[in-house]
Amino acid sequence: MTTLSRRLLLTGAVTGAAAALPRFALAQGDTRPAITVAVQKLANTNTLDPMREQSSNASERWMGSIIETPIARNQQGHLERVPGLAAAWRRIDDRTVELSLRPGVKFHNGDELTGEDVAFSFGPERMFGPNARGDLPADIPAVGRRYWPALERVEVVDRHTVRFVNATPDVTMEGRLSAGGSQIVSRRAWTEGASWLANARHPVGTGPYKLREFVPDVSMTLDAHDDYWGGRPPLKSIRFLEVPEAAARANGLLSGEYQFAADLSADQIPTIEGAGAFQVLGGLVLNHRIVAFDKHHPVLADARVRLAMAHAIDGQAVVDALWAGRSRVPPGLQWEFYGEMFVKGWTVPPHDPAKARELLRAAGYKGDPVPYRIRNDYYTAEIATAQILAEFWKQVGLNVQIEVKENWSQVLNKAGPRGMRDWSNSATFDDPVSSIVNQHGPKGAQQTNGEWTNAEMNTLSVAMQSSTDMALRKRAFARMLQICEREDPAYIVLHQNAVFTGKPKALPWRAPPSFFLDFGPRNWGA
Repeated sequence: MTTLSRRLLLTGAVTGAAAALPRFALAQGDTRPAITVAVQKLANTNTLDPMREQSSNASERWMGSIIETPIARNQQGHLERVPGLAAAWRRIDDRTVELSLRPGVKFHNGDELTGEDVAFSFGPERMFGPNARGDLPADIPAVGRRYWPALERVEVVDRHTVRFVNATPDVTMEGRLSAGGSQIVSRRAWTEGASWLANARHPVGTGPYKLREFVPDVSMTLDAHDDYWGGRPPLKSIRFLEVPEAAARANGLLSGEYQFAADLSADQIPTIEGAGAFQVLGGLVLNHRIVAFDKHHPVLADARVRLAMAHAIDGQAVVDALWAGRSRVPPGLQWEFYGEMFVKGWTVPPHDPAKARELLRAAGYKGDPVPYRIRNDYYTAEIATAQILAEFWKQVGLNVQIEVKENWSQVLNKAGPRGMRDWSNSATFDDPVSSIVNQHGPKGAQQTNGEWTNAEMNTLSVAMQSSTDMALRKRAFARMLQICEREDPAYIVLHQNAVFTGKPKALPWRAPPSFFLDFGPRNWGA
């Protein structure tokens, strides 16, 4: 009997918790448990590659279990950089970082990781194009440049040494090497794959689990990769199951249908913990919920209307009503995680209905409707949040019309007027370029979607990406916040996101300070 199953029996866990271990997990041979994890969404693009699948709310849950970055983030600490596929790294100069790869790392196909795999992962076949087969999707090079705006080449020094060489100085290269978009795939597996898309749906990486099956919009099943460099995975298999309704995820957890339920709302926590054998773990993550503007809408073309919408919102009321105080209104699109780059004293526009009405009068607003596109609880409490915001806007005289869409293609569709949409922004490493530049700069999603642009913001973005003068970079970031949140609003920051995951108490798992559901050997056990 496994230690895990013995603990479940000795603690007298309720039937639901005992059922948490499927029968086949206790069969002879491999006695490690197999689990089912209920998530809101697996992937937005029906692919499993970060060049297409970039959602913190969806793909970050599982991606690190399959494919890994050269430099890791400490999921058991504060997400600081730690050795990963690279055992060590060093700066050669302000444009070059050298990585010493960990010897003996095995891909899921049995091949050993080498510098050639790293160089290939950042090469034309997968990322920057044009590739030899001519099947690289047209949008991928632009995504690659969003992650790596000035990467010139990756040099293979020897089998276990590579150098990343930038065209311009960049103080954030180490951060980029730890972030989404820098995951390493097997060169041989990718080359032998049928197409770019086929490879993106079946990545062969080095993570603790390897892909068995992916059924888009339904489920994903992973099996243990027993040659994992970080130690034997603690689970035999993991089945991630899409369960869009938060209540269904919670009920399935309590009944034993699922062993983990992700994306729980704050009001579900007392019920789950009240069952006795269950607990809810988690808290704040490096992600802010925002409302993004399309300033080409006739009403929103006037920056005063956008600023009025920000002043109309009482963010603390949202936190209190929907998050039971477990979230917070942050100091704009930034996190203390930025260290010295954090702009102290900055705040979101304060709740000021009188100021909002004054701005609307000055803009000559006459009550024209503004569409607000949202998803059906893609984000936790999304519908309820939108309804509260619409009421705040109504109180200052704004006519906002909520439009619920089924998917992101409908949200971003240019057919019909686009006004506002729900979104979230993450800090993928400890510098503002990871969020405000990555999402709102010249290569960011908001500008490439054709929703918003600002010439000064774009100039500052280039300076932020290439300057090594930290004082200059901090002044540039402070100016970006002024532009994006006051002068020419690109978005409204609502609240910092919090992530809550329910599980039986008997399962020895810890919640990382991120969206990642880490089931690796370092995060399982007492």
